[in-house]
Formats: sequence, C-alpha cells, structure tokens
Amino acid sequence: MPFIDWVNKNQAKEIPLEVPYHLLQREKTYGDTQAASENFIIQGDNLLALKSLIPFYAGQVKCIFIDPPYNTKSAFEHYDDNLEHSQWLSMMYPRLVLLRELLAEDGSIWVTIDDNEAHYLKVLMDEVFGRKNFVATFAWEKDKGRRNDTDISSAHDHVILFARQRDVWSKTRNLLDRTPEQNARYKNPDKDPRGPWLQGDNGTAKSGSAAQRYPITLPSGRVVTPPSGNYWRFSQENLKQALAESRVYFGKDGDRLPIIKRYLTDVQDGVVPRTWWPAEDAGSNQSAKRDHLRKLLPEIEPFSTPKPEELIHLIFRIATKPGDLILDSFLGSGTAAAVAHKTGRRYIGIEMGEHARTHCVPRLEKVIEGESGGISHAANWSGGGGFSLFTLGEAAFDEQGQLTSSVRFATLAAYIWHLEIGTPGQQDFNSPFMGEHKGTSYFLLYNGILGDRRPASGNVLTSAVVAMLRELQPNPGPMVVYGENTRLGSARMNAEDITFKQIPYDVKMR
Repeated sequence: MPFIDWVNKNQAKEIPLEVPYHLLQREKTYGDTQAASENFIIQGDNLLALKSLIPFYAGQVKCIFIDPPYNTKSAFEHYDDNLEHSQWLSMMYPRLVLLRELLAEDGSIWVTIDDNEAHYLKVLMDEVFGRKNFVATFAWEKDKGRRNDTDISSAHDHVILFARQRDVWSKTRNLLDRTPEQNARYKNPDKDPRGPWLQGDNGTAKSGSAAQRYPITLPSGRVVTPPSGNYWRFSQENLKQALAESRVYFGKDGDRLPIIKRYLTDVQDGVVPRTWWPAEDAGSNQSAKRDHLRKLLPEIEPFSTPKPEELIHLIFRIATKPGDLILDSFLGSGTAAAVAHKTGRRYIGIEMGEHARTHCVPRLEKVIEGESGGISHAANWSGGGGFSLFTLGEAAFDEQGQLTSSVRFATLAAYIWHLEIGTPGQQDFNSPFMGEHKGTSYFLLYNGILGDRRPASGNVLTSAVVAMLRELQPNPGPMVVYGENTRLGSARMNAEDITFKQIPYDVKMR
C-alpha cells in the first residue's frame, strides 16, 4: 500500500503517545440533568480532549463526523486555516490516530474536505484506518450557484467515509427510506396481480458468454437471437425460471424483447445510499447560513461555510441509530451536536475557541427550548434533553510523570483499567475492586477509598487490607493491586498471588 510522506512525519507519529493526559472539568449543566450526563461539549484543544476521553470511551463511539480546517490558504475568523501543507498533515495525523482508538468496531468516520487536501487526506486515512476499511467518497453539492470570477466554479465538497472494520460496519449500516418518487418508478402496464414492477434484466449487452447467445421464441411467434457480438443479459436458466413464475414481459403485443420483472413488493425496505448528495437532499452552505444560523442566532455572525443540518442528518441516518454515541472533534458552530440532540443520539463535541460558548452553547440551549429550524420538522423535534459544558483541567501527570493531587479516584480507576485491559470499563468505579478480566482481579487503593486516610493505612497494602479486598472479590485467582506502598513481603505476595504496583511510579502515561 502506498504511503504519504511529509516533513516532520516521524514527529507527528509520536504525538499520540506523547500527548499528556488532562482532566476534564464540568463547568455547567444545561437542561435535563440525566440527559446532560450523556451529552458533552468540551471547550479546549481537541488533541488534548481526545486523549482525555480515551480511558472512558475507547471503542465506544459509533459515528465520528469531523469538518476540519480545509487548509485553503484563506483567513477564517474562527480558525487559522492558512497552514502550510506539511503542517496540516502533521495536525491531522495524531488526531486521526486518537479518533480511531475511540471508534467502535462497527463504527465509522466521516470527514468533509475540499480539493485542496482531499486526495492527501484519503491516503493519510488509508494509512491510519487501513485501505481495506475505505468505504466511499461522497460528493456533496455545497453550492447551487455559479461563480464567474474563477476558472472553475466549485459546486461540491467531498465526504470521505472509512469504517473501523468495514466487514463489521457493513452489517450494521442503515438503508435510507424510500421516497414516493422512487416508488412511483414502478408501473403495472399489464395489470400484474402482484402489483407494480420495474424492468430488471432485459435486452442485450456487448459482453457475455457463449451460453448467453440462444434463440428466444416470443409470444407473437417471432424468434429472436442477439445480433452478432451481443449477448442476452440473462442466462437461459434464469429466463426459464422467470417464465415459469410469469415474471417476463414481452410488451402489449407480445412481440418485444423480454423484460424480467422486479416487483415493488420484493425490494428492500430502504435504498442503498448513493455517492451523489444534491443540495435538495443534504442542504448547502447557503441554506445553512440563511435558514439555520441566522434564524437560530441572529445576534451572532455565522460561520462563512457552515454545514447544514440536513447533511449531518443524512450521515447519522446511514451510520447510527437512536442512543448511539456521536463524536465531533471540530464542532464549529455546533451543528453535529444539534442534529444528534434532535435525533436522540448521545454526543460529544469538542471546540477549542471561545465560540464553544458564544456559538455552540447558545445554539444547543435553543435546541432544548424546541427551536424549529434545520431538521426539527423532519425529526419531529419539540424540545427537551440536556448537555454539559466541560473544560480541560490540569494535566494528570506533572513534568516528572507523577500524579497531580487533583486526580480523583474514579478518574484514576478508569485510566488504570484502560491501561491494564485496553478497553474502557462499563462499571462504576466507586470501590477498590475495579473489576475482573480473564481471571485476574484489579484493585486500586487511592484517595482514602477504604475510609482510612492515614498515610500508613488506607492507601497501603497490609494484611488487613488484603482480607478486606478478598471480601470485596472472593475470587481465589491472581490480584493486581495499585497503591501507595505495601507492607507485605515478597513471599506473602507470591503466596497470595498478588502483583503490587506503586502509585505514581507504575501508573504510566499511555
């Protein structure tokens, strides 16, 4: 498989491992408290935020949608979109690596981009996600108009789709609902009792096998054979079966070449998505700017090229179901979060600038109030729900690699569990017993979790603590215990099959 190379690529590949793990701080809750516990807006650098999410959400995100800076060499008010090419690639690479780690096995990632970096991004994603997991590149009609002040008027952007595991994703992706226009293509000129039909295999083709050159006797008595160099589009066996099932149409006079029928009642409940998304189906930059943001937030200047809710709704309809977790790490004006909120998906949005507060939060507040813009009518949205605003706190590890005092038990437990097991825990981390994996039990003694905050007791492994841990988890199998220190000798730990790991020295940054 070919790879893309650029200046400082090696350094970019090291960044995911070197990014410090930061704590997330809840600043405020909006709307329903229960719903707000599942929907997050994070204000802060998305690289740091993505790293902070991994202990809790690795392998849990069903759909990632991102609209990164396009590197168009033009100045945007809210983004520095004038990055040199290699810098842009170095910016994207570590973020894609972390996004891949967050993606579920049956998940997918959708990236909007224009021609400036689209082809480089495709090769970059081949490297990160694996070329076999590429699904499609969609052409989205972003602009219905025509510009005459340029050589070529750009009418579309690209949406690049990769799956985490394509063979798994293809079994869970959704079909799109059939439209009345699509159903109207099916006719019933011969009053077939099975209802409307559409022509399937019919006529001749320029390629085929010798077995597909055979004579057919029409109901009129005329015998027809494909012209020289042509072949029937159907085999003799398939035609014979279709005739036996009365699924062949020869025209009203019985003298036309045969058509094998496909009935409306036999088609799938939905239709397979196409790679062409016209503005009528997916909205445009102009419709988003005119109909959505100016109506929703008239006091705020909208982004110059906002993505319409219809576009993201189309993606979510294909890739997710209600209740699934959505992630957008370039949240912009909050469109992906708004669509997820209206359609019953859980969401995490990350935005680094102050407009996380000036754009995203006000927009989602209006969604909670039941605003009628965007896809509200299509989604039958009338309001409700909630979300929380988080910011990035201090790093969990100081420059010497030691834990900072602000790290709480549940946060450290989730981090250690992911460090040991490689996947986030689904359990509540509110006990020294973190969980069992492949016969080994994992424990954490930290922040006085045992109710004894004396330095020589609560966070120290002693015989009394071992007995208490055995009560929490009577499994006689091996134990891994994290704590500040141990009073047990090596012989006792060997006899108890205990592996002790000292905090902070054995808590490594990943």
